[in-house]
Amino acid sequence: MKILAFAGSTSSTSINRELVKFVLKDFQNEDINLIDLNNFDMPVFSVDREKKGFPDEAHNFLKAIEECDVIICSLAEHNRSYSAAFKNVFDWASRINVKVFQNKPMFLMSTSPGGYGGGNVMNTAKTFFPNFGADIKETFSLSKFYENFDLERGVINPEMLNDLKTKIESFKTQIGNS
Repeated sequence: MKILAFAGSTSSTSINRELVKFVLKDFQNEDINLIDLNNFDMPVFSVDREKKGFPDEAHNFLKAIEECDVIICSLAEHNRSYSAAFKNVFDWASRINVKVFQNKPMFLMSTSPGGYGGGNVMNTAKTFFPNFGADIKETFSLSKFYENFDLERGVINPEMLNDLKTKIESFKTQIGNS
C-alpha cells in the first residue's frame, strides 16, 4: 500500500508535520511518500493567472495523490481556517481536477497549541473535502499540542494516545490493512 502523507503547513517546525510523522510509525511496512508543501510553492491563485496556464507544482501535487492508495494528513489552522499555503495548493489543484483527493481513503487530522486542537479547520475539512473526492475514514484532533505531545515520544496524554491508536486501527481495518 502506498501512503501519501503531508501537513497542511509550510513551517519548518510544523506541529502538524510532527503529528503526521508520529502516526506514520504505525505504517512502517508501507510505501510512504511524506511530502512537504514547500515543494509545491506557486503564485497565489487567481483567474487571471489561471489563464496563463497551471503551475507544474499543481500537476505534481495531483500526481502524488494519483499514485497513492491512501492519504494521511494533518491540517494547520490559521485564523480558524486552512493555512494560506495549503489553500493555495488546493485552489490550483482543484481547478485542474475538482476531485483533488481522487476518492482516496483519508485519515484527516489537525492539531494546535490551543484547546480546540484545530477543530475549526477540521470541521471545515470534514464538510468540504468529500465534495473534492476525499473519502474520510477517520479523523483525529490533538488539542494543546505542547502539553500533549513530546517530540521524542509522540502523544503523551494517555487518553488522547488511546483515542488516536483506536482510530489508526479503525482506519487500517477500513482500508483493508490490519
